Amino acid sequence: MDFRELSYVTAIAKHQNITRAAESLYISQPNLSKFLAGLEAELGLKLFDRADKKYIPTYAGRRYLEYAHMILETKASLDAELSDIIKRNVGVLNIGLPNMRCAFMLPKTLPAFSRKYPNVKVNIFEGTSAAIDVKLLEGDIDLAFYSKPHESNPHIEYEVLAPEELLICTCRNHMAGKLAAGGKLDLSAIRDERLILLSPEQRTGQISRHYLKQAGIDLANSITTNNMPAVISLTEQGWGVSFIFESHLRWHSPKPEIDTYSLGEGVYSDFVAAMRKGSYLPAYARYFIAEAGKLYA
Repeated sequence: MDFRELSYVTAIAKHQNITRAAESLYISQPNLSKFLAGLEAELGLKLFDRADKKYIPTYAGRRYLEYAHMILETKASLDAELSDIIKRNVGVLNIGLPNMRCAFMLPKTLPAFSRKYPNVKVNIFEGTSAAIDVKLLEGDIDLAFYSKPHESNPHIEYEVLAPEELLICTCRNHMAGKLAAGGKLDLSAIRDERLILLSPEQRTGQISRHYLKQAGIDLANSITTNNMPAVISLTEQGWGVSFIFESHLRWHSPKPEIDTYSLGEGVYSDFVAAMRKGSYLPAYARYFIAEAGKLYA
């Protein structure tokens, strides 16, 4: 067994197609097919079932893949640590960011990072928090920045950078504001309002739904979108009431023309840097985390 073998098998499992797997590995499809046939003959069992041109891992294949991922992750951590030791500061940093955070974080962190580590290539994956978690666990990204979920994933380590407040947002002079006291608004005040919600795959959407459900508010009169600028614009126009983290509003340009209120005594979530549990982060990744933390200081 060698690392090439592990990479080949994991690529086949990821793409479920021998041709696409070969393309991702920059080898020919016949060579990859020959490799798999030889490996299965050597092991004396099938690692994949062929079903409708898809390669589906067998039970033995799934067990093989569990160990393959662990071994490859260990090797990646070793390579990163050795790179740190010899102080080459050459490498690749794969970062996951929700779309809205990407819009304001990258312009304020990437230039300083590139000046400090000009030989480190940064790749960015944008998506929902749920999609980012999948990429993180699959090893496609090294580091992610988002709001910490209510239920932590046991395979992900979270480093808290700052608390963030989730705010109720309305258009200017909305009638609900008359029920506010000291900048605080109870969810009962918007029970009959149309709601503008972010997708439940996004952390803001998850957290706002959690509290709305606790308050017994029916979500039938609501619209769901993945697009934060659309949420802000609809709120400004008085189309509905929304829930947005304070940091998103702070960095939005131009400044939104809306009124904001704390949810009761305040609802906070931790803005975190997330990484696979047990993975090694090189010095340049730690520097990027520090730069991201400065935005919320």
